[in-house]
Amino acid sequence: MDSEETRIANRESMRRGDLYYAFTPDLIAARSRCSKACRRFNHADDVSRRRLVELWRDIVEDQTPLPPPKEDPAADEALFDREPWIEAPIRMDYGFNVKLGEGVFINANCHIIDTCLVTIGARTLFGPNVHLYSGTHPLDPALRNGTAGPEMGKEIHIGEDCWLAGNVTVLPGVTIGKGATIGAGSVVTKVRYRDTRCSCFPSGCGQSGEGYPKD
Repeated sequence: MDSEETRIANRESMRRGDLYYAFTPDLIAARSRCSKACRRFNHADDVSRRRLVELWRDIVEDQTPLPPPKEDPAADEALFDREPWIEAPIRMDYGFNVKLGEGVFINANCHIIDTCLVTIGARTLFGPNVHLYSGTHPLDPALRNGTAGPEMGKEIHIGEDCWLAGNVTVLPGVTIGKGATIGAGSVVTKVRYRDTRCSCFPSGCGQSGEGYPKD
């Protein structure tokens, strides 16, 4: 394969969760772009809601046109009532694998490793210091091989109307169903809550959710 075919194949392997190489010129450049976009967002001071939405969309590479501006500042801000609200600072690896629904709130110090797709459903709330890790490494150290070795990942999906309290960590391959509450400090490993109101509390969440309080 030529270099362009290799680049595309490596990106597709990453998005599928297959083994891929993170330290290629293409993906190094992609992480650098996202890092710069995050810094612009994180260092924005006393800017309009419109500008914050622009900066956020730059991080996630969302090219959807913004609505025409209103002359009245309050009316213009109201145009973005359904947009996600993100408190700085936030950090991501790539940005383009992160998809947020309407009315999502992300509190400060969120870190998303978006090797694979990460989706957060509408009206879901994050406390501070929530970490989502869709990337992982081989367990065999010979294969892992530092920066010269391959990496991999699994998608993370968080449903609508969830609440992840402060210092929650979500590991690769996790799906959290609609309306779930995840208690502060939890590490969510294999839980699959689907369309049910559940609660999960520190320090870990198992696959079935058995033993955790339910409404």
